Amino acid sequence: MATRTRNPGTRHAGGDWLATCAITPDAVHRAWAAGELALVPSGGHWLAVEAPFGATLDAMQRIPADVLGPVLGYPAAERAWWLVPLAAGEQLDDVARLVVHPAGWPLYCPPVQRPAHGRVWLERPDGTGQLTDPSTLGAAFGPGGRLPAEAFG
Repeated sequence: MATRTRNPGTRHAGGDWLATCAITPDAVHRAWAAGELALVPSGGHWLAVEAPFGATLDAMQRIPADVLGPVLGYPAAERAWWLVPLAAGEQLDDVARLVVHPAGWPLYCPPVQRPAHGRVWLERPDGTGQLTDPSTLGAAFGPGGRLPAEAFG
């Protein structure tokens, strides 16, 4: 039995939200409609935290789904990027496997509903603007990867 898929041109609330994070939202939608990656720089609404791809998959298993924000993966390059609040840099600077990119750093994003050029949303933006809490992210990547009890509450 064949499964139904969404029309590639169908808009998604998470994609609309992500596009509003760019300087020119219409340019983001045009790039996606053309099957290209869209440039969405960090710093307006969130920062991008780069991490190894495998470690990201492990960390995602330790973070409760209801507090997980968008995570973009690029398996071929063994890289992933977590979207975190703007003030997260100081909280994550000392986590060895994480690199907090500064405001204005270019993140090249596929559409939310499908992969493009080897990049895929491991956790899609949902349109609410939810981001991963830096304390939870740091704990998931820290020694032992143990999350504090409040992460589950």
